[in-house]
Amino acid sequence: MPPTVRRRVIDLAGTGVPVIELTGTGGGPRLTVLAGVHGCEYAPMAAVRQWAGLLGQRDLHGSVVAVPVLNLGAFRARSPFVVPEDGKNLNRCFPGDPAGSHADRLAHAAFTQLIEGSDALVDAHAGDLVEALEPFALYDAGPGEDRARDLAIGYGLGYVIRQEPGPDRAVAGSTSAAAAEAGIPAITAEAGGCGLVEQAAVAAHVRGLDGVLAVLGMADGEPARPVAPPVHLRRFIWLRSEAEGWWEPSVRPGEQVAAGQALGTVSSLDGSELRQAITAPAAGVPMFITSSPAVAADGLLLGLGAA
Repeated sequence: MPPTVRRRVIDLAGTGVPVIELTGTGGGPRLTVLAGVHGCEYAPMAAVRQWAGLLGQRDLHGSVVAVPVLNLGAFRARSPFVVPEDGKNLNRCFPGDPAGSHADRLAHAAFTQLIEGSDALVDAHAGDLVEALEPFALYDAGPGEDRARDLAIGYGLGYVIRQEPGPDRAVAGSTSAAAAEAGIPAITAEAGGCGLVEQAAVAAHVRGLDGVLAVLGMADGEPARPVAPPVHLRRFIWLRSEAEGWWEPSVRPGEQVAAGQALGTVSSLDGSELRQAITAPAAGVPMFITSSPAVAADGLLLGLGAA
């Protein structure tokens, strides 16, 4: 029997955010699915819209709360990475602060109204406007990490990254990190990039969300399985530019690189000065690479997944 579908708008820090709620027959887990935490990552937004529509026609055990676009201010302004109201990266603000600036309040509202009380969380992402990306799923070490690892594997992407807590982790203040600290199994799933709605990336997210349903026992039937099991990585190393300039990568996302291998250069805008030669600090795979030549001092160049 198809689930009951309720579409409504909820108030998150003064912004009306559309939410799709699907309630199946009988008991079961509550899965929360977010997209649009970053305003220009369009492939997962398209996927959540499509997946929720298809799920309304299937048998469902438990309930799903799906948010196609969480960060409406950034979406409307076509603002990559940051919330236009205060210039903060929303996915560095969780679990949020009700007394903080807009991004802090939005994170707090989303955490308390959407994430808390869930049995699992999927935050669907892609490379933003200036990021090319190799699909991967990331989860954080913590009380629910065994279940989170199962969700990450079930999403069916080529790489799975486990992130240790502490000052050296690449991503702090994210939805999945805050959920993990609260004991909620959570993953960040990444497919797509460069602000494009590529159908292959949309399909990867739809398959991945079906895979999560299967792991949680929320839907009948088995999703399509990947041809090969994912590669598991235990470090996520983000490399930054020392000075502003012209960034020219020499590798691509998903390409195997050796320790010490050249990854790209940052040069002066007139081309006369090499300002930085970027090399791999360890053997691994670039998970994402900044696709724009324009980089600022301390600008993010790429994220390297390593064993």
